[in-house]
Amino acid sequence: MAHIVILGAGLGGVIMAYEMKDQMGKGDTLTVITKDPIYHFVPSNPWVAVNWRTREAVEVDLAPVFARRGIDFRPMPATRVHPDQNRVDLADGSSISYDFLIIATGPELAFDEIEGLGPEGYTTSICHVDHATEAAAKFEEFCKNPGPIVTGAVQGASCFGPAYEYTFILDTELRRRRIRDKVPMTFVTAEPYIGHLGLDGVGDTKGLLEGEMRQHHIKFITSARVKAVEPGKMTIEEIADDGSIKKTTELPFAFSMMLPSFRGIGALRGIEGLVNPRGFVLIDQHQQNPTYRNVFAVGVCVAIPPIGPTPVPCGIPKTGFMIESMVTATANNIAQILRGEQPTHQGTWNAVCLADFGDSGVAFVAQPQIPPRNVNWSSSGVWVHNAKIAFEKYFIRKMRRGESEPFYEKAMLDILGIGKLKKVTTD
Repeated sequence: MAHIVILGAGLGGVIMAYEMKDQMGKGDTLTVITKDPIYHFVPSNPWVAVNWRTREAVEVDLAPVFARRGIDFRPMPATRVHPDQNRVDLADGSSISYDFLIIATGPELAFDEIEGLGPEGYTTSICHVDHATEAAAKFEEFCKNPGPIVTGAVQGASCFGPAYEYTFILDTELRRRRIRDKVPMTFVTAEPYIGHLGLDGVGDTKGLLEGEMRQHHIKFITSARVKAVEPGKMTIEEIADDGSIKKTTELPFAFSMMLPSFRGIGALRGIEGLVNPRGFVLIDQHQQNPTYRNVFAVGVCVAIPPIGPTPVPCGIPKTGFMIESMVTATANNIAQILRGEQPTHQGTWNAVCLADFGDSGVAFVAQPQIPPRNVNWSSSGVWVHNAKIAFEKYFIRKMRRGESEPFYEKAMLDILGIGKLKKVTTD
């Protein structure tokens, strides 16, 4: 009779709860701890930030869904994890003990690492639905008196796709309002080239995204380090391959959205053997922490080293399908341990991404996400925009029903050869 605790209820945590519940024995119990009782579909945030979606349309109230599935729910921030004592402290002064802990937290957004960055400074964000809602209000004010726009992702960022999405969605919305001609746009990124995505590109993302930038009259600066943000001005340092400062530029803006770098949440940071210096959880090929063997981790909180050196630090994104493969591996591995077996399952870490541009988009498949790859494909077209809309509706419905992977979804992925688990042979 094991008590399994999941810390976090974003994409990874909610799917983890559904899959773990299906794998548990009758006497086992499951508790989910999260600071936010409402799940929101993060990929919709770029749409929320231009008022193409309301926050209510992309939210799911988790309490009734978890109650229906027999999952204990504690909507309370965690203040500290004690892996040596198998305990999680909560903000109300209580604590929860566990037999197994699955860490599925989102990141802490490191706006404070750059002066003037973020919603409390002079730029907006689409990392959270609260930020996206604030950005939408600021965008409406901007449209009354348009001027230059600066978007992108700062040094150390690991989530580049949404920055591209939001940039092109802004372009589409400005054209619809017939004010695009009044808005110079510049994309600023830590990536060494457009379309790098923290993955050294996927298929021809370099050519596709550079072409889209030029076609939409969006200037771009790569290998950029944001030095500081002031009201209406961003100071950028372009970094050469040898690490020297090649050029310093002051970019004026009337509206800006810059994605920050991530770090692990405060409840985890500084725990030796559990996390790296940035607070991301160390795991092995079975999603299991090497020091604390009853602790597993999935999603953005997982420590993954960069693919290779770049002039400006770039992290690796943890994409949706990649996270789902981590979840499936973890659920199966814990189920094996509960049966007295050794864990054997490994996630494929495949990536299937749809980047919407408002009236077109770019899609890519990377198997696995980290190169070298067995499949390395990208494409673009109006079909991506339509596919993203369909996926949003399907995924939110799945969350509201309390399902992880309906049989027809698995059957379709099997036909496409996109699996969540590696084929591992054991002696």
